[in-house]
Amino acid sequence: MRAISACLLGLMVTAAGPAMAQNKTNAKSPPASANETRYFTSIDGLMDGNADVILRETYQGKTVTSAVLDVCYPAAKGSDRKDRFVANLAVNGQTMTGTTQSIGDKLPVSVNLTRKQTGDTYEFKGQIRVGQTVNNVVSTDNADLSEKEFRENQTNDDGIVPAPRDFTQVSPEAIAVKVKLDSAAQFLKHLKSQNVGIAVNSMAISCESLRSGQMTFNLSVDPQRAADVLVNVKTQPGVTGAGWTSGLFDMERTIRFAAADWLDGGKPNRDKLATALGTAAAKVLSAQLASSSWSDVTGKLRLVLKRPSDMFTELALTETIELNAMIAPDQPGAFEHLMLWVSAPSITTTDESSPPKLNLIDSNADDDEGDQNDEYGIVDALAKEFKAQRWDIENTVWK
Repeated sequence: MRAISACLLGLMVTAAGPAMAQNKTNAKSPPASANETRYFTSIDGLMDGNADVILRETYQGKTVTSAVLDVCYPAAKGSDRKDRFVANLAVNGQTMTGTTQSIGDKLPVSVNLTRKQTGDTYEFKGQIRVGQTVNNVVSTDNADLSEKEFRENQTNDDGIVPAPRDFTQVSPEAIAVKVKLDSAAQFLKHLKSQNVGIAVNSMAISCESLRSGQMTFNLSVDPQRAADVLVNVKTQPGVTGAGWTSGLFDMERTIRFAAADWLDGGKPNRDKLATALGTAAAKVLSAQLASSSWSDVTGKLRLVLKRPSDMFTELALTETIELNAMIAPDQPGAFEHLMLWVSAPSITTTDESSPPKLNLIDSNADDDEGDQNDEYGIVDALAKEFKAQRWDIENTVWK
């Protein structure tokens, strides 16, 4: 259920969004009398084709008088860590040259490019040296963008909703926190004491983060503690935004029911809920509940059920079924109704008989993508058990 921020050094471009692919059919040469700024949002071939490039050119009439080249790239081959340089380029006819230093690894950078217009597009040739690495540039058929076009193709949607009305568009266990880069490491150290899960992929510093000076961490937290965690993280140095975001609660697999019978001391009674969930799942899957456990970090319930396999019944093989579920209020700070999300079942087959056993390799276990239509009827069964409503996606209401 859920990007290049272009904050070029000294260029006053602060909107965040993905660097768009160049529009090769709408390239326009600047009017003869205009003083304007134009952009290229890609130049092929840099850093084995993995570079994220923004070239800003300043025109006086039809003449380019100066340029700034902003390049973000993997710090090492195959690495998720990014480095970046921003080079002010001197323009002499068709030649653009400049030197600088990379921001992260402090490597010397030199740029020597030849720029040639061919009809409505442009060709770049030359070399860019970063440290000891020489990148040969041969890039043709590049179209530029006006300032207006460049800005129109930016977006600042970070997916953070600070105060959602309810949890139908964002997920009650999913929190996003935007932090200044120079405070990010300290913020992560603070999270060690907060009993939250951190998405590893959100810890990678992207080109967007390097350009904007901020990054967003995605956290998973028990919905009962989410509001308190948000209050806490908002007080930390360098935090510029925090709120709920998209997460586990796929509305196709979520039900809503009155909370009164399922609360104990104003909070969901986990023992009672786990028993009801396990009983309903066991019935619809013709299985026996083997175990149930709640995660103290994310508030997720893990149910394990077992049943005899119908393959070669004389071998007495066993199917182990795993379900994950989560309970949360349907609105922040309100417990009039609860929402229950349940995953699709993951089913594996094993030989649990006395040795010698078959060593079974189960490569066809079900996953969430394979059961969005509730093939096993689990969501429907739980809706009946809890006298619950289902989400009407077409009309965006509970029914």
